[in-house]
Amino acid sequence: MYEDALIELRRDIHRWPELAGSEQRTAALVADRLRAAGLEVTTGVGGHGVVAILHGDEPGPVIAYRADLDAVADTETFDSDFRSRVPGAAHLCGHDIHTTIAVGAAEGLCRRRPARGQVVFIFQPAEENLTGARAMIDDGLLDRTRPQEIYALHCAPIPVGTFVITPGAGLPGQDHCRISPPAADVERIAAAVDGLSTVHRPQTPEQFQRLIQDLATEDGPLSRYVYVQSYVDADEVHAWWRAWPDDRYPEIRDELRRLADGAAIEFPAPPFPAMVSSPELSLAAAKPLRTVGEIVTLSAAYPFNGEDFALFLQRIPGAMIFLGVANEAAGLHGITHATDFGADERAIGLGVQAVVTLLTDRLAAIM
Repeated sequence: MYEDALIELRRDIHRWPELAGSEQRTAALVADRLRAAGLEVTTGVGGHGVVAILHGDEPGPVIAYRADLDAVADTETFDSDFRSRVPGAAHLCGHDIHTTIAVGAAEGLCRRRPARGQVVFIFQPAEENLTGARAMIDDGLLDRTRPQEIYALHCAPIPVGTFVITPGAGLPGQDHCRISPPAADVERIAAAVDGLSTVHRPQTPEQFQRLIQDLATEDGPLSRYVYVQSYVDADEVHAWWRAWPDDRYPEIRDELRRLADGAAIEFPAPPFPAMVSSPELSLAAAKPLRTVGEIVTLSAAYPFNGEDFALFLQRIPGAMIFLGVANEAAGLHGITHATDFGADERAIGLGVQAVVTLLTDRLAAIM
């Protein structure tokens, strides 16, 4: 079965994860599959990025679809016969699933070639360190291909068969600082910085369900939040935080300067932007997605992750769709970046079906 072949592709990528900037094997595997399917393939874009173009029968609109290739620098604890064989690297964020779905969607669309337009499949390296999207953009990817819309899919710890859209929301940005107080004040200041958090990671399925309910509530308890983490190293307080809405970073920096209490504080870089999906295109995506599975709509950004897909969405209207991969009954909670991340592989076939349906629908809708 074709779906079985995609599951084996996912497991192959999962066994041999590659960290940000080192995705040679994964990129080559993807490029070979796409060339064999008949796409126009370019490699080495922004590092190990792969770009594959599917041409319809006639000229028309251009739509882009992006997946990410890299793995997390951590050790996998989930036990399977395809667990990571690379020490210190593991696909704990589901990028192996994202990549497999994108390959499957490209192959599927090749078999039912669109009547008009083009689909640009973007396989991005170095998402985990937030450098890959910028590298591909700086390499001229968008200037050469000129997509009118762009989409992506990300794993989420919700039941398999469920899709989440986030019109006008998505994932928060990120900022960070370093504070150098007197040694006697280090722990006090670190505690004060952590105290800025207004939201905390759920620890139980019940807490997670409450979080989703809060995110789905318009103007609800998570319409404004700050999530802060800090650590102490060599008598310095290092902190990073995410906030929603995205315009709150200046006020948070002012509050951190106050908490530093006269100690030296450094903000090494501007805040990384939030990933905000187009309200119109998110809602438009719901119709084709609803033919594949249940739709959940969130009104605020999920607090605990970020995405450099944000940089694509700053240039092109589009949306990220979240794909449920959890199956609690089978012990697969789908929590990304957890060392025991496990996913229901039925999500791969559903993801391929959803992406093919979405891209086909959008090619037909754009005049």
